[in-house]
Amino acid sequence: MTSPHTHSEFHESESGPSKGEELLLGVERMAHGGVGIAHAEDGRVVFVPGAFPGDKVRVVARKVKKSFIDSELVDVVEAGPLRVASSCPAAARGAGCCDFHELDPSKEAEIKVEVLIDQLRRVAKLDDSELAALDVVAQELSPQRGWRTRVRLGVDKQGCAGLRKKSSTELVTDVACTQLVPGLVDGIVGADARRFTPGAEVIVVIDSAGNRHVVESRRAPRGRRVETVLDVVEGSGDVVQAADGHEFRFPATAFWQAHTSAPDSYTQLVRDWLTDSSADPAMPAVAWDLYGGVGLFVPALHDALADTASLGRPQAQAPKIYSVDYSPAAAAHPQESLAAYDVSFRNAKVEACAAQLPAPGYVVLDPPRTGAGDEVVFAVAQAGPRSVVHVGCDPATFARDLKAWKEAGYALKRLTMVNAFPGTHHFETMALLQPAS
Repeated sequence: MTSPHTHSEFHESESGPSKGEELLLGVERMAHGGVGIAHAEDGRVVFVPGAFPGDKVRVVARKVKKSFIDSELVDVVEAGPLRVASSCPAAARGAGCCDFHELDPSKEAEIKVEVLIDQLRRVAKLDDSELAALDVVAQELSPQRGWRTRVRLGVDKQGCAGLRKKSSTELVTDVACTQLVPGLVDGIVGADARRFTPGAEVIVVIDSAGNRHVVESRRAPRGRRVETVLDVVEGSGDVVQAADGHEFRFPATAFWQAHTSAPDSYTQLVRDWLTDSSADPAMPAVAWDLYGGVGLFVPALHDALADTASLGRPQAQAPKIYSVDYSPAAAAHPQESLAAYDVSFRNAKVEACAAQLPAPGYVVLDPPRTGAGDEVVFAVAQAGPRSVVHVGCDPATFARDLKAWKEAGYALKRLTMVNAFPGTHHFETMALLQPAS
């Protein structure tokens, strides 16, 4: 850290800060996206990436608008009580992996709940009485380091693999991220690592059987997944993952939850919530598993539907599940461990398929970071499920979807923030929704 500065050392004007000006600020709280929030002397909000509540920081104004300023952190002049030593050498060198690597891990869940509630207030438009009545549960997943079983790496012009720096195409290739389970990138990242095809992406997975799979693929456009395997470098390229008492097999490029504890935690919440959701035995013995991937939630949905049989459902109405996912790497590969369940996999976009499915009693939807969107939410609500479990991996798009659920006549009954990405600003939100009337 450098020596503290005083306000007199920074340029000030009656019109407020200008682009390129340095400011000395105190960070007050965290915003969505893992950025700190401070205020300029004229009252404008200043967003400070890399800063935490209680920090006194020196920043440069990069984008100056009437209501806010985007800034770049120059120096932490005085560390706040939440700042600790870095937990990730790759992030310390600029990799975009662990933006919370200097945040006290014991405070991480609390900050993430605050960010979630802020999004519910501003985006979902929940009022103070609704928020006051809402019991947001925070669930921590262990471990906090060494939890990631799969990683996508870039490859530079020399064939070295590594993580991209934040907002950059430059790679950190000499040290590994501490999110990764032990051994995941041994011999792949580092000074003496093997070489790959320049410009490719390398996907590395350690599966539940302890086997490592290394494949090359094309670089994915921003916000999209590329699942084509160009070369299998190590292993078979087909992973085996155990979760919820079942075994799933699929290509290394297919989606699977990154945290070792996430699949079991999510399926248990789905099973518990739907089993306890006061189901009507007269409701359809049908469930939708939307954005269902390889079918992780199928057993939990089946069990919840089967439980209503004890309330008087006719035996002829055996549980039927429809799992929909656009990914060929996931939905196009039948799972032997699900053969005992009556499940129909549809390789299609959810918005194109939902209206064609039989009316459900239960629905689970786990959309990508972009969220489900109004079209999907309204289509599901139109089908009239008794209970919906909505999984969101971005608080802003989740809150937007929650606003659509409210407009469609569904009320929020339970809400859990799952800290499934320790050391980062990311987290999962799981919500139970039911018809409001």
